[in-house]
Amino acid sequence: MTITIIGHGYVGLVTACVFADFGNDVWVIGRSSEKIKKLKQGDPLIYEPGLTELLKKNLKANRLHFTVKYKEAIAASEIIFIAVGTPPKDNGEADLTNVFNVAREITKYLPENKKILTVVACKSTVPVGTNKKIELILKKYKPKNTPIAVASCPEFLREGTAIYDTLNANRVVIGSNSKKAIDLLLKLHQPLNGKKVITDLASAELIKYTSNAMLATKISFANLISFYCEKTGADVEAVLDAVGLDKRIGRIYMNPGLGYGGSCLPKDILALINTGKFLGIDTQFLEGVEKINAQAKENFLNKILKYAPGKKIALWGLSFKPETDDIRFAPSLYLIDNLLKNGFLISAYDPAALDNIKKIYQRKINYCLNPYDCLKNADALIIATEWNEFKQVDLARVKQLMKHPYIFDGRNIFSLDTMKKFKFKYYSYGRQSL
Repeated sequence: MTITIIGHGYVGLVTACVFADFGNDVWVIGRSSEKIKKLKQGDPLIYEPGLTELLKKNLKANRLHFTVKYKEAIAASEIIFIAVGTPPKDNGEADLTNVFNVAREITKYLPENKKILTVVACKSTVPVGTNKKIELILKKYKPKNTPIAVASCPEFLREGTAIYDTLNANRVVIGSNSKKAIDLLLKLHQPLNGKKVITDLASAELIKYTSNAMLATKISFANLISFYCEKTGADVEAVLDAVGLDKRIGRIYMNPGLGYGGSCLPKDILALINTGKFLGIDTQFLEGVEKINAQAKENFLNKILKYAPGKKIALWGLSFKPETDDIRFAPSLYLIDNLLKNGFLISAYDPAALDNIKKIYQRKINYCLNPYDCLKNADALIIATEWNEFKQVDLARVKQLMKHPYIFDGRNIFSLDTMKKFKFKYYSYGRQSL
C-alpha cells in the first residue's frame, strides 16, 4: 500500500525504511529542504546501526520518497503517520504544537470525495486525549465527503537497536474507534513480529507512557538501592543480581548509574506528572522517580569534585546510551556543564556523538579521535556511557597514559577485582571505592 510518514527522526525514518522494505510505497515529509536532499542521497542524518544500508537499499528500489511538499504524498496515501517531536515545555507539559500543525496541514491536501478511507495514525508520544483533539481538527478542516479515521500507534523502539526492535517488537499497539482503520493497520503491520494489541485511543496513548514510566522507575529504583549500598558497604551488583533472579522482577533495566536520558524517558515522566496534576492525581511517586534520577547524577558529580586529584579530566561517552549519537538529556551534558563551572579541563571522546556535542560546546572542551588520546596526563577518567569499546580497552595502557590512575565509572563497566589488579583508584555506583 501507499503510506506517508510525517517526520524523519528516529521513529519516522526507521519506520519508513522498514515498511518500504516490506514492499510498500513510502513517502516521508520533512520541513528542511537541506535535510530532505541529504536523505535522498542516502544520508540518514542520525547514527543508527544498519539504517544507512536499509535507507540506500529502498531508495534504489524506488520504494522510498522524501519531500517537503504534502500535496504529492497525502492524496495517494491510505495511511498517514504523524511522527513529529513532542518536546517538554518548561513546566514538563508535552508541547503538541507540531502534532496539531501537522494535523491541520494534512486536511489541506486530502482529495475531496475520496471514496477510500484515509487513516491518520499518531506515532508521536502524546498525552491521553491528544488523538481525540487530532480527530476534531481533521473533521473540522477536511474536505466534505472524504472518509477519515484516527488511530494511535505508539512506538517502542530503542535507539541503537531501532531496526531490530521494529521488526521484533514485543507488541504492536493499535488504538482506534474505527474497525476499518484497525483492519488496515493490521494489514500493514502483519509482517512484524510481536503480539498485536488492539485497544481504544486513550489506552494506546497511556500504554506508551506507562511503559516508559516503568523503565524509568526500574532505573531509579536501582540507583536508590545503590545509595543504600554505598552507605552500608554492600555491593549493589551482587544485590541486584540476586534480586533479578526472581522471575517476577528480573534484572533488565535495573541498572545503577548516571540515570536515564534520551528523548523518551525524561520527557515522558515529566509529561505523565503534568497530566496527573491536571487530572487531580497524586504524582508523588513519579516525582520521586525523577528526583532520584537527578540525585544519581548529583552524587556522582560530588564524588568527582571531592576525590579528583586534579582538574584535567578525560571523559569517555557523550551519548545518553551506547549505539546512538543522541545527546538529548544525556547525563554527560550535566557533567560537562558542572565540571566547566568548577574550572575543569575536559578532553572528550565518543564513537558517535562528537559532532552533536561540538554544536553545544564548540571550543569549550577538547575533542579526541580515540579514547586513548583523552588520557594523556589526565588526572582522572570519567565514564559516562557504557560503549563496548570502553569495556575492552587496554587498562595497562590507560594507566600508563594518565598522570593519576583515577577512574570515576558512571556505568559500573569494570569489576572491582579488575580495578584492584591494575591498582586504580576507582569510584563507581553502589560499590566499594578503591
